[in-house]
Amino acid sequence: MAHDDATVKSNILHLPFADATRSVRHVFVRDYETEAEIGVYTQEKGKTQKIRLNVDLSVLESGDHHDDQLSNVVCYHDIIKGIQTILASGHINLVETLAEKIAALALDDNRVIGVRVKVEKLEAIKEALSVGVEIERHRHA
Repeated sequence: MAHDDATVKSNILHLPFADATRSVRHVFVRDYETEAEIGVYTQEKGKTQKIRLNVDLSVLESGDHHDDQLSNVVCYHDIIKGIQTILASGHINLVETLAEKIAALALDDNRVIGVRVKVEKLEAIKEALSVGVEIERHRHA
């Protein structure tokens, strides 16, 4: 996110990712570039192309301190490993599908109450720096 959502006028309400009043911390993966078998067009099948991913997590902090223990926090490395597993599972047609799978992966952790995922294809349109999709999903009580 190149901007602060609090300063942008929009009809879309975004969840603030870090919020001390709600005991929420922000865990993120920023500009993760990798290769993926993705796309619906014939020229995209059977090969990989460069993608960039951004993942923002709203993580509910427990009443207890994390005690400087990895097991007590949502780990960005686990998010990356999960993304790699998704990508290794085979061809994905739509960037929307990849975004939804990443969001579902993040929400599998009960501490994650919200996730925003941005998937960009970096080589799909020659005249564009990138094309893609951004989604936001929340845990429903």
